[in-house]
Amino acid sequence: MSRLSVTIIAWNEEERLRACLESVAWAEEILVIDAESTDKTVQVAREFTDKIWVRPWPGFAEQKNFALDQATCEWVLSLDADERVTPELRERISRIVRANGPGDGYSIPRKNIFWGAWVRHGGLYPDYQLRLFRRAAGRFVDSAVHESVVVEGHVERLAEPLLHHSYRGLDDFVARSNRYSALAARDIVARGGRAGVLDLALRPLGRFLSMYVARGGFLDGWRGFVLAVLYANYVFLRVAKTWEARRGSGSGDQGTP
Repeated sequence: MSRLSVTIIAWNEEERLRACLESVAWAEEILVIDAESTDKTVQVAREFTDKIWVRPWPGFAEQKNFALDQATCEWVLSLDADERVTPELRERISRIVRANGPGDGYSIPRKNIFWGAWVRHGGLYPDYQLRLFRRAAGRFVDSAVHESVVVEGHVERLAEPLLHHSYRGLDDFVARSNRYSALAARDIVARGGRAGVLDLALRPLGRFLSMYVARGGFLDGWRGFVLAVLYANYVFLRVAKTWEARRGSGSGDQGTP
């Protein structure tokens, strides 16, 4: 019978890691890759598994591929510490692993939780993520941000959701936006991308209108409005940092998970 490895990358996630690990405690193997946390992340992980690696942060794709290299089961479920497997998703994954397919990979819809509530609109649901796959068939693409796994073979979509408790609050969102926009800008510049004054004005506005109006973010009330503004601000930072880097005055922020 096929078996399942759950891989989790973490950095200073003592507050959220326990809930993630509890939701996958049924898996045959759990691996946690810690990026030299300064809190109790490793101690929490030890309550659920002895397969823990502590190593410097090399980037999202490389860290997740390192986790894949340590896994021993035929199937892998790759998670972040702020994600949780729902009971219905557990049952579906268990059936797939026991039957060894039929797909080679499965995209899972995520329910993004912000300020304690599921955000249903604004393009934030179903937010499909390819997370379950045959270990021998999948590899994460090396990208500065928004890494994704590429699977050789047939990929299907599941209906059962994964919960995503992404942001602790506004401070966390702003801090991550600052880190991720720096990484994204560096990636854009490395690929020869540019940014101009019109981009600074139009791209953030386009993101706000897309989320809040075109994709119905207004239906999520004040959460939808706040998120549309925050994502527009992220786009502004990404464009501005790209423009700054092209001028040779960037700070070269390496980012953290």
